[in-house]
Amino acid sequence: MANALFRTKSIDRLMADSGASGDSGLKRTLGAWSLIGLGIGAIIGAGLFVRTAAAIAERAGPSVTLAFIVAGIGCAFAGLCYAEFASMIPIAGSAYTYSYTTMGEFVAWIIGWDLVLEYAVGAATVAIAWSQYLNNLLRILGISEVPYAWSHSAMEVSTTGIHGIANLPAVLILGLLSMVLMRGTQESALLNGIIVITKVAIVMIVIAVGWGFMNSANHTPYIPAATTYTTAQGVTHAYGGIMGILGAAGVVFFAYIGFDAVSTAAQEAKNPGRDMPIGILGSLVICTILYILFAHVLSGVATVEDFRTAGKEASVAFAIQKYMTGYGWLANFVTVAILAGFSSVILVMLLGQSRVFYSMSRDGLVPKVFSDTHPKFRTPWKSNMLFFVFTSLFAAFLPDSVVGEMTSIGTLFAFMLVCAGVWILRVRRPDLVRTFKVPMVPVVAVLGIVVCGAMIYGLGWTNWLRLGVWLLIGMFIYFGYSKSHSKLNTEAS
Repeated sequence: MANALFRTKSIDRLMADSGASGDSGLKRTLGAWSLIGLGIGAIIGAGLFVRTAAAIAERAGPSVTLAFIVAGIGCAFAGLCYAEFASMIPIAGSAYTYSYTTMGEFVAWIIGWDLVLEYAVGAATVAIAWSQYLNNLLRILGISEVPYAWSHSAMEVSTTGIHGIANLPAVLILGLLSMVLMRGTQESALLNGIIVITKVAIVMIVIAVGWGFMNSANHTPYIPAATTYTTAQGVTHAYGGIMGILGAAGVVFFAYIGFDAVSTAAQEAKNPGRDMPIGILGSLVICTILYILFAHVLSGVATVEDFRTAGKEASVAFAIQKYMTGYGWLANFVTVAILAGFSSVILVMLLGQSRVFYSMSRDGLVPKVFSDTHPKFRTPWKSNMLFFVFTSLFAAFLPDSVVGEMTSIGTLFAFMLVCAGVWILRVRRPDLVRTFKVPMVPVVAVLGIVVCGAMIYGLGWTNWLRLGVWLLIGMFIYFGYSKSHSKLNTEAS
């Protein structure tokens, strides 16, 4: 039984499957700068514009900047490991594909199941953020905003005592973008490029303008004394001190999710061995610098209490409107641009989720419905429909603090397994050609596991429990269905 659980898919077979599916026709047109741009576009999103305020309010105060450094270091170690995999297996893949070649089918299933937290639950998190900024735009336009009860989950209560019921705008945007994916409409390269430039411009403008509006009192003390903070949902977090910084690192880690999307373009890189590590690490370095400066300005302009109350939602626009006198136009621009940027991120996350389950379905690990394609549009439309229902339940009935931290802890766990996979493959298959090699293995791999593990530790027992329950559900599905339907195990039998 153990042999069946840990039977690996050979790299030769991966290449053969890739060719059979037509992927071999992809042209190698992406250079290092193109990959850096792809990474920045995928990284900057709801994590920075929404989760930063949550980390300030609930975990670390102004020391959130240190949390961004910790999260960036953890991502750098994982990014190096992703770069080695991507250069060694230069096909359109993911952590699921990589793990199938190194740690076997059971671990591949766990990662594939875990990636639902990164992509599907991540899409729900961004949809909730989209809903917050939509109401802000409606206020700017002088239009009646969506009532609190129908733009918040039942777990949330307004400062005036109104209870939420369901977040309908979040469901709406998920439905619209799911329909776009079902029809197979692709974002144009020009539009995507404009959105990327706009998101970077927002960050740089807020840093440049906000620097002059910072209040030094908001940064004193820079690392608050260790205490606790209880959220509106009754969950108590460590606030301040080392544990507050680690917890905040786990929260703002959401802001880095997306750099692994660069690895999926490995087959289109001109020189994967050189360009993939530059693309992955280059986008991480640039985003980390921007994130630290942005968080420093945001925490200096508004107070911790602001982000716990009125400024909890649409936090960037709130800080500009309240404290940056004469820059109301910037708050309006930020709101519109962030809505467009969030829409792009949701689309990419939903697309990534359908691709992961498409691969798992072709391997027999999930039902065939996830790889059934539409006769006209040639898209996995049934999978898109099912994940629309799934993500809508999360977006409608859970607050962003819950789904955001579920996304972070699930992705951190996947990154730990990727780091372990590089080390394992170095031992098991030293003969494989590696055009890029992670330096100092196993030291870097172990450091990646330790730093990502520290962030998981900082997220607290409620998130450990959620991850444990999620993985337990995945094990029931694997042993109840996937193991007996696996094509690899069926062929072996």
